[in-house]
Amino acid sequence: MQNCWFSINLSGATLNDNHFLDFVCQQFAKYNLPPHIFCFEITETVAISNLPKACEFINSLKTLGCHFALDDFGTGMSSLAYLKNLPVDYLKIDGSFINDINKDPIAKAMVQAINQIAKVMGLRTIAEFVENDFILDTIRELGVDYAQGYYFGHPEVLGSFSQSGRFTNNSFANIC
Repeated sequence: MQNCWFSINLSGATLNDNHFLDFVCQQFAKYNLPPHIFCFEITETVAISNLPKACEFINSLKTLGCHFALDDFGTGMSSLAYLKNLPVDYLKIDGSFINDINKDPIAKAMVQAINQIAKVMGLRTIAEFVENDFILDTIRELGVDYAQGYYFGHPEVLGSFSQSGRFTNNSFANIC
């Protein structure tokens, strides 16, 4: 499991559950799981709905080595206003911008702007919904760090995890 990384999407109810942080820590200890292989994904809508709670949760697990991604970035009403207050490691650029990047110059400009802001903040970017060579080439040209989508493979159940510690079908790729 040295070269793997597991992303876990968190719902608003989960993030607001006062016992969830303790539960996660207990699972790390119980199963001897290295926290640095986990990236928790929180949508921007959930994060801004309870910013202090989200920051507390993120900071607590980051001290253990966990990573955090702000999912569906760019769809909220005040994304840039609160972004500098969230201690995340990655920005996942919403797939609605990525899907239209080669057809809509505004979508492309928004991806470029989000990516540039992320770089200034020291964050890495992930493009969702990468489904073809054209999209991949465009986001690579814009400097997006990672791509996720059906171009690389479809999601698989954890049972497909092979004995070698690798998934047989990766739906996430470093594109730099």
